[in-house]
Amino acid sequence: MRVTLEVEKHRQIADIHIAHKLGVVQAREEADDMLDAVHVAVAKAEKQARRSRKKLTDRKRRGEPGALSHWPMEIVEGASLGAGGDGPRVIRSTRLQIKPMSIDEAALTLEGSKNDFVVFRDATTDRVSVLYKRRDNNYGLIAPEL
Repeated sequence: MRVTLEVEKHRQIADIHIAHKLGVVQAREEADDMLDAVHVAVAKAEKQARRSRKKLTDRKRRGEPGALSHWPMEIVEGASLGAGGDGPRVIRSTRLQIKPMSIDEAALTLEGSKNDFVVFRDATTDRVSVLYKRRDNNYGLIAPEL
């Protein structure tokens, strides 16, 4: 770890450089007061370290290569549905990434999502589940029985 504190006329500069096993964290901040510059630089360094740690955790949760990582969805021909295709039809198809997480993590992901549902692999049971928003502002969970 290297911390450099500089004073240039009316500017106070704090520069923090931290090397660790996940990489390097750097933060540089200028302020009128040295203590303020140090506090803001430390906050930036903490934020970068948390982000770096989260990337490592997410990388470990991805699972084995070759495992099912997407929920396949396909467009269905209108003529193949019902008699003559007069019924409902699929308008849009999407590929969803399935990540292993707990139900609490899925709820946090759902709060920040533009969709009304999250498809995830339950970390405790290793089964694919769906958490969705209900009209009464609660959440519903669809978990398959095997």
